[in-house]
Amino acid sequence: MGIVLKQSFNNTVITFIGFAFGAMNTLFLYTTILQPQYYGLVTFILATGAILMPIFAFGSHNALVKYYTAQSDSRKDGFLTLILFAPFLTLLPLALITWVCHESISNFLATENAIVKDYTWYIFIVGMAMAYFEVFYAWCKVHLKSVFGNFMKEVFGRLCISILLILLYFSVISLDFFLKGIVGVYVLRTTLVKLYAYYLRRPTLDFRFPNEYRAIFSYAALMVLGGSVALILLEIDKFMINKFIAIDNVAFYGVAVYIATIIAVPARSMNQITYPMTAALLNNTNFFDLEILYKKTSLTAFIAAGLLFILIVLNSQDLFQMLPEVYRGGFEIICLIGLAKVLDAILGNGNAILFYSRYYKSMLFFGIGLALLTVLLNLWLIPEMGIIGAALASFSAIVLFNTIKIAFVKIKFGFFPFTRATFRVFGCLVLIGLLFYFLQFPFHPLVNIALKSILMVLMYVGVLYRFDISEDVSGILSRFLQRRSR
Repeated sequence: MGIVLKQSFNNTVITFIGFAFGAMNTLFLYTTILQPQYYGLVTFILATGAILMPIFAFGSHNALVKYYTAQSDSRKDGFLTLILFAPFLTLLPLALITWVCHESISNFLATENAIVKDYTWYIFIVGMAMAYFEVFYAWCKVHLKSVFGNFMKEVFGRLCISILLILLYFSVISLDFFLKGIVGVYVLRTTLVKLYAYYLRRPTLDFRFPNEYRAIFSYAALMVLGGSVALILLEIDKFMINKFIAIDNVAFYGVAVYIATIIAVPARSMNQITYPMTAALLNNTNFFDLEILYKKTSLTAFIAAGLLFILIVLNSQDLFQMLPEVYRGGFEIICLIGLAKVLDAILGNGNAILFYSRYYKSMLFFGIGLALLTVLLNLWLIPEMGIIGAALASFSAIVLFNTIKIAFVKIKFGFFPFTRATFRVFGCLVLIGLLFYFLQFPFHPLVNIALKSILMVLMYVGVLYRFDISEDVSGILSRFLQRRSR
């Protein structure tokens, strides 16, 4: 776990810096500078682009991670050439369809909110940029160099948007330029990570594709469905809110969801390095080390996600006091989406085990069914309950899907992510949550958040260290304490 912990730590630090910029944008700059309808428009463009991303990428980034380590050195250029050109199979036809049917597509998107109509191409370009970013980011990850790509993904884009928002606030740029600038940021981000990927290994165009190119294409095509399922579970709620209620609600919902999404930061950071490691272990049929990695990633991610969940939930009322009044509320959304993120973290590298193994087709069928269920739940609950209905639909689908994944890994591999340490962590979280639920300070909300958070973190870390619940976490704390004592 040495390289995992080192790069996971670096990625976590970078991701938290990115989320700090994101929090500044989401909670303060967007809400102060943009009217809710335009904030909702930005959220809709980015969410819809994210939904299109796996279709545009044609599963190339997943195929790159799964098959790269299985290629001989003489065949790697041919394999990388195949990966680079594979997205054209969907990009070119869909670009033509968008060009020919632009008016019809725009009218469909603008059924409830006319403001969306003029931004169809913005969505397309953002989705395309996101797709090739993931391809080049996967290129970096297979070389076990995930930190720069993670910086570009988590920090660069948010920092650039912060700058654009500040320029808009001081009237240096217009609103129209700001919206175009967001699209430009995603294109620039992709270009820079491409240059870094080529620095790690510059490909030579070689159209002598690997002998198993049919299997690679088949896997990539199925990963289009897999990626679409994952993004539907994450982003379809923002898309469907636009179809039923005023687009302002996309902004209100997006603020609450962003707060809850912070919980996913440690697991996301860890996955950048554990996913290619999982693929390599599967390719080498090293199931002994795979099970160890599965249990350790599950426990470590749960430790971090659980702490963030109680920090966010118990500080949410103070946090809402710092937001404009129209954005206050959404506590139920934070709880539902936050719990879903904790359950995602408990999976550890379980997603990688399923989607890089020979059982990925079975999971795709489950995923397609659950994606359809998510859409149906949103169709039912959004008109009935508004944005809380969207959160409930997402939570229900994610809980069911994750339960199926855990059961499937247990049945097919005999691995189970939970250990005694998992339940000890759960008990610790419940105890701290109950102790601090009734603790309220009478100071400024920011001071209250800082004080309560420091006390909870100290107690949590102290319990973990005292009872040696996780050897990886205890090892990090021991090294830190030794350095402090010198």
